[in-house]
Amino acid sequence: MAAHRDRNPFDEEEDDVNPFSKPSQSSHTRLQALPPEPVSYNYDRNPAINVTLDKATNLQQKERELQAKEAELKKREEEVKKKEEALAKAGVFLDLKNWPPFFPIIHHDIANEIPDYLHRMQYVAFSTFLGLGLCLFWNVIAVSTASIKGEGIRIWLLAVIYFIIGVPGAYFLWYRPLYRACRKDSAFRFGWFFMFYMIHICFCIYAAVAPPIVYGGLSFPGILSAIKVMSDHALVGIFYLVGFGLLCVETLLSIWVFQRVYRYFRGAGKAAEAKRSAARGAAMETVSL
Repeated sequence: MAAHRDRNPFDEEEDDVNPFSKPSQSSHTRLQALPPEPVSYNYDRNPAINVTLDKATNLQQKERELQAKEAELKKREEEVKKKEEALAKAGVFLDLKNWPPFFPIIHHDIANEIPDYLHRMQYVAFSTFLGLGLCLFWNVIAVSTASIKGEGIRIWLLAVIYFIIGVPGAYFLWYRPLYRACRKDSAFRFGWFFMFYMIHICFCIYAAVAPPIVYGGLSFPGILSAIKVMSDHALVGIFYLVGFGLLCVETLLSIWVFQRVYRYFRGAGKAAEAKRSAARGAAMETVSL
């Protein structure tokens, strides 16, 4: 009975497994305490409350910066508008290129810069400028058909030269002076317009008739050249007749514009002002001599 007596689990020999015994050196070497964990509701995750607050503050700062920039831009726009209005009142205009909208090459703003009672006249004058470009472009097409049918390459070169020189020449010589004369009410610019617009009308009449002077008149789609070409090539004759019709319409519209501008010029008293300015210039020349 004594030999088979069970061991006492609370003896000192079983101290390494007795949980109620005093801790010994061996127990400390075998069992290591876990490091303390931070108290958090997200356990091993960092709290997200501070992150959301930081984001909110950053967004507020960005919104304030954008609002400040918008306010600065508005102030600058107002300052620019005030400067433009002051320059316009003083008679100084900023010719910013704005036409055509897809590829601006000229300044053109009839609705805002030309007086209301001159809108119709200015729009018709602008249509004559565009009409001249159309006539010269169609002239290139008609003369190209004639040169293909055996009339030679020289007439085609002349047609191209007419188009390259005629369109910008018309703008700088008579349309822009008229635009600026109506905008600034300048007598000198009206006189410049009358001189070169008369040349424009004479050129349209000459092209519509197309007398056989230079290369038989075939470099223009006039009535005489159309009759001459029609006997040999009917298709070329049709192209020339269409060009003749365009030139006739252009001539009639140009005469109407000339009459309207002249009536306004006489009615507004600009003719007397131009005469006085011319007399002053002559007197100054005589005095200087």
